[in-house]
Amino acid sequence: MLPWIPLATAPIPGEDTLLSLRQRGTDFVINAGSVELMNSREKDSEEMLAEIACEELGSGRGRRVLVGGLGMGFTLAAALRSVGPQDTVLVAELVPDVVDWNRGPLAHLAGAPLEDPRTELHVGDVVALLAASTAAFDVILLDVDNGPDGLTRRSNDRLYDRDGLGRIRRALKPGGVVAVWSSGPDDRFTNRMKKAGFRVDVRRMRGRRNGKGNRRVVWLGR
Repeated sequence: MLPWIPLATAPIPGEDTLLSLRQRGTDFVINAGSVELMNSREKDSEEMLAEIACEELGSGRGRRVLVGGLGMGFTLAAALRSVGPQDTVLVAELVPDVVDWNRGPLAHLAGAPLEDPRTELHVGDVVALLAASTAAFDVILLDVDNGPDGLTRRSNDRLYDRDGLGRIRRALKPGGVVAVWSSGPDDRFTNRMKKAGFRVDVRRMRGRRNGKGNRRVVWLGR
């Protein structure tokens, strides 16, 4: 078996943990310390996060989608495929090096979505971006820190707690949709979404469309 080759490391702002990018053959993986955050083999659920949320949009033009967390670019690319030529997708990424990786060794994986003219980039904390936004987005897609039970950055709890869900509601346009990706189920988060005023639909899926891969969860909140 081919060995994993280290390509790069990057600090996470405000944390002691390092992100690491490694490659084995055509496969890539990003870890936070010893925790695997994402790999290029199981990208389908990240794509479905965007697809099932953007299905709720219906027809229209000039719509705005927010993607929280760039990762390897799969959710961003799926969102761009799911919207029209007059729509805009804003992606927020905390770690500047992850943006560089997506313009470098990872660019080919998702088809270089950062180069799409409909893409806007915000390098910074998505929590602060949401706090500064009112009725700004038709769809909000969140794939941050493996889901509501943050593994790499405790401050990410501010995204998924009661106040964070309130910020998300205020940032959505009337009738807007939020979709949250997670590496596993979390009944407490389902209840928090309901208490925050969302109509909640919990979708369970595999990491790959063929029914294989790890089990994943996506919450849709309307």
